[in-house]
Parts: sequence; structure tokens; C-alpha cells
Amino acid sequence: MDEPIPVTRDVDHGTAKLMPDVDRERAWLLTVDGAPQSYVDLDEPTHLEFEYTRRLGHVLDTVAEPGRALNVLHLGGGALTLPRYVAATRPGSRQDVVEADRGLLALIDEHLPLPSGSGVTLHAADARHWIEAAAPDSADILIADVFGGSRVPAHLTSTAYARAAERVLRPDGIYLANLADAAPFAFLRSQLATFSTVFEELALIAEPGVLRGRRFGNAVLVASHGPFDTAALSRRTAADAFPARVEHGAALRSFVAGAVPVGDEDAVPSPEPPGGSFHIG
Repeated sequence: MDEPIPVTRDVDHGTAKLMPDVDRERAWLLTVDGAPQSYVDLDEPTHLEFEYTRRLGHVLDTVAEPGRALNVLHLGGGALTLPRYVAATRPGSRQDVVEADRGLLALIDEHLPLPSGSGVTLHAADARHWIEAAAPDSADILIADVFGGSRVPAHLTSTAYARAAERVLRPDGIYLANLADAAPFAFLRSQLATFSTVFEELALIAEPGVLRGRRFGNAVLVASHGPFDTAALSRRTAADAFPARVEHGAALRSFVAGAVPVGDEDAVPSPEPPGGSFHIG
């Protein structure tokens, strides 16, 4: 069999590269403008390589009984790592993926196509515009993993956006977001304050070194109207090959204290990561 070769293509928002993993036969890394965006193993879609995707996977595994089909909305597509994961772990799920970069969608469809019958529908559209027009109460899970370059776009950080996301979710739905920040966590704290205006229950999942302010890194926001199983989530994230901590309740309220919700008029993108490799989305 021919050795897989890297693919480079100019897409709408930069230069995308697909690079084969020498250690896994049909696994690929997607970068855009040099920043790692996605990792996918076509033979083993349940393999999650990046730390933050593993944490999102833990939430997906604990929010409903194993194998139950869900309606999942993904804002941000990349190489469709999590849609493939949900299709494999929750057969029969209906999933929508909203990705603003039409050229990136075409690249992935050509080189890393979804299996037939995956139940995944792709939409080339701006994430906020799409959810503002989407049917209300239509998703069990909404996963926001949107980065413009290496930053979360400003229009996906405001209270108006949070309300639009909440409108799409069913009453018992879960909102998840991949965010990134470093001490003193002005962006992360503002996002928690913003989503607390819409959702009663919040949790934050991150590597302890990030939470202690030692380095810039990803943090997964979990938000809902009703309680979710933070104990099971904490056990899974602590036992992972890349251990993380789940902050919730009083500890999280203390972390957020003094932060102000963000309106559209004063929304800003997430901070630029420092130089070096960083998995953004």
C-alpha cells in the first residue's frame, strides 16, 4: 500500500495541512497556519489524541446513559474528530456541524470523508448566525470549538451569544465550549460570568497546572440548567492519561467572583497564545 503523503491547501481562513501520523496507519493531524487543529484516526474514531478533546469526550460519555443516541450541534468542524466520536459511541445520533471555512470542509470531505450513514450533516456558515436561525429546543448537546486563527472570535463570547446557544438547547441540554487562557484568567472568568447569566449550573475542566496559573492552556466550560454528574466526570478526568480537575460549586464561584458578563459592545476575542505549539480547536 502506498505511504500516505501530506496534503497542503489554501482554505478560506489560512493554509491547511493534513499530515499522516507515522505511528497510526490511518491517523492524521490537521493544522491551519501551523497551529494544530484536529487529530483523527479513521480506523479508531474513539481515539482522542488532544487533551481537551479527551475532556469533551468524558463529558459526552457521562451526560447520558451509554449508547443513547443524542442530537448534537457542533460549532466549529476541524477534521470532525468529535462528530466521529459521537457517531461511534452513540450510534443513531443526529449531528449538525457548523463550520465557517467552506474550503476546509471541502478538504476534509475529500481526504478524510465521514463514513456513510454517520448521521452527520455539514453546514458552511458562521456559528452565531446559524444558531440564531436554528430551531429552538433542537439539541441535546451544543459543543463550541471555534477559533479564528488561535483565538475564540469575539462575537461568540457575549451574553447575546449565550442566550442564542441556550435557545437551541433542550431544557435538559448541555453546553460545552473549548476555551483558552492564562493567569490572571480575565477572559475565562468573564466567560463563566457571562454564561452564569443564562445557565444555573457551571463547571470548568482543566489541567491543574493551567488552573494554578503556571501556563497558558485549554479549559472546557460545561453549562446547563440542571445538575450533571460532576462526581463521575471528576473520576474520569482524574484517571485520564492527561489528568484534569473539575471545578464547580463554591470553588468555581470563588474563581469567578468580581468578573463581569460580556455584552456584544465590549466583547473581545480570547487572548493570543504565547509562541510554541498549542492545540486550539
